[in-house]
Amino acid sequence: MKLQTGSVVRADAGRDSGGYFAVTAIEGSFCRIADGKSRKLSKPKLKNIKHVRATNSMIDLNDLTDKKLRALLREIAEAE
Repeated sequence: MKLQTGSVVRADAGRDSGGYFAVTAIEGSFCRIADGKSRKLSKPKLKNIKHVRATNSMIDLNDLTDKKLRALLREIAEAE
């Protein structure tokens, strides 16, 4: 699955491996990811696309708060 803004990904490498994140932006071979807890929507983490694995889920980022993002990612993580 091709990454795009709103895609839900799972980190495969690094300190945050195993965590679920939402892609907030794509910048060449990097993406910005946020989970609403350690990485807020206002300051997403820059991560190499090679180090994340896309899921089949999408999240609409319009009018989304960190609290809502945490809840959505929790539901997705439990479903997988």
